[in-house]
Amino acid sequence: MAHISFYEKPGCGGNARQKALLLAAHHTLDVKDLLQTPWTEEELLLFLSPLAVPDWFNRAAPQVKSGEVVPESLSADAALALLLAQPLLIRRPLMAVGEQRMVGFDTAAVHAWVGLGDQPPPGSLEGCAAAAGHCSSPL
Repeated sequence: MAHISFYEKPGCGGNARQKALLLAAHHTLDVKDLLQTPWTEEELLLFLSPLAVPDWFNRAAPQVKSGEVVPESLSADAALALLLAQPLLIRRPLMAVGEQRMVGFDTAAVHAWVGLGDQPPPGSLEGCAAAAGHCSSPL
């Protein structure tokens, strides 16, 4: 059992399913609003720096879906500045256990990290799942 800091977008159906899965595995959560957290470059990079820059972005964000923001075309500095200015673009959830960090919710990776019980669902429970109509609020 782990105590997880879980940064979400309130009202996101995908984040709700992720939290339910973690709670069912007997983890405790300190749920925080990703959009209202006063991120600094250093704090955000603790989560993002192990990943390639395009993997920093929420692919369901309207600006990414429309092509207004093309994560593959951004330098790390430009991407970080954009994410700090517009946290809705940050891939979610962000999770922390002590000094360990994770971005997104690939169930196999989360299961290997903290455990998800005997039968974790396969695949990814990434983000809001808005394309499937499971988000109770706009991205």
